[in-house]
Amino acid sequence: MDRANRLDRQDVSLGIFDTTTSGAPASCGIAFMAKASAPGCAKTRLVPPLTFEQAAALNTAFLQDAADNLLCAARLAEPNAGIAGYAAFCPRGAEEFFQRTLPREIGLIDAALPNFGDCLFHTIRQILARGHASAVVLNSDSPTLPTALLTETAAALARPGDRAVLGPSSDGGYYLLGLKTAHRCVFDDIAWSTEHVAKQTLQRAHDIGLEIHQLPVWYDVDDVESLRRLRAELGNGATPTSRAAAHRPHYASATAALLLELWRDDEFDDTTEAPRRVERRRA
Repeated sequence: MDRANRLDRQDVSLGIFDTTTSGAPASCGIAFMAKASAPGCAKTRLVPPLTFEQAAALNTAFLQDAADNLLCAARLAEPNAGIAGYAAFCPRGAEEFFQRTLPREIGLIDAALPNFGDCLFHTIRQILARGHASAVVLNSDSPTLPTALLTETAAALARPGDRAVLGPSSDGGYYLLGLKTAHRCVFDDIAWSTEHVAKQTLQRAHDIGLEIHQLPVWYDVDDVESLRRLRAELGNGATPTSRAAAHRPHYASATAALLLELWRDDEFDDTTEAPRRVERRRA
């Protein structure tokens, strides 16, 4: 990519503008937490049954579907609750990967910090600094997260008064946290990567009297069982025509295509507890 094209990409992909409001900053900035897809560094909890290369490819598909979901939400958002999309990425220096992987409408935020809580807080502050009235951090491990939950988040944060929005995950963490003010305390002393994250975050918000709008529970894809659930959901429950309906799963087209390719000739063995890939019997 030459310098002129790179500058054009940066101008367009700042992510701050709401196309429905005559160039004004969108009310709500939403950033999904994004790691560059390097084999051995991305989605390693899914190895096995995946190889490191397949896990990295799955990570890329998740990122593309998270971006697609944000752009879909931006189109469906209420006029006073516009949405702008970002990828809060790591490692530092990975801009080129994200520029060629994600739509140009998705802005980029360098969030490469040692502590995960610091990454989240930094992202919230960066979004607010770009002129948005509210800021949301979102995981990239839930490619079928209903689009309606994103528009609901933006609408809740657009109401008067300080508040937070929390989307709890089925494993005890959260898939989404939205704030109107950068409250540092909701990221302090959290036991990250444990089943206590959502409960501790709610307690921090309660301690400062912050009103909470709580979303329905959703799931992260971070182990073999949740990968099976995702494959079943994309194969049976979601379709491109249903993704915008209320609380219907987002149709994660990039992930669906990859899973179809990965399991064209083999599949998980659902009859045993130990996850493994087995070859289909051929006639």
